[in-house]
Amino acid sequence: MKMKLLILAALLGLSSAQFDPHMKYGRTSIVHLFEWRWADIAAECERYLAPNGYGGVQISPPSESIVVTNPWHPWWQRYQPISYNLCSRSGNENELRDMITRCNNVG
Repeated sequence: MKMKLLILAALLGLSSAQFDPHMKYGRTSIVHLFEWRWADIAAECERYLAPNGYGGVQISPPSESIVVTNPWHPWWQRYQPISYNLCSRSGNENELRDMITRCNNVG
């Protein structure tokens, strides 16, 4: 009986998550700015995304990753982390923090 209640609680919790997307009210769209620099994403949030109702931005993995040169910088190298350092082709940790703050400030 306890297992059934646990499963029921888990299913209810998972199904209700879709109704709380952590966006400003009325916003439902996200955009994926893969391979963009953090400063460019911050500017895009302020200049275009927030004024046009976008609610979220998906970014490339921010951690330091392997560098592959043949073929020239393939997209998948960003998914091969080598450390927890938040330094990548998109920028450093301070630029990432600034981008997050600026995007959150405009919604």
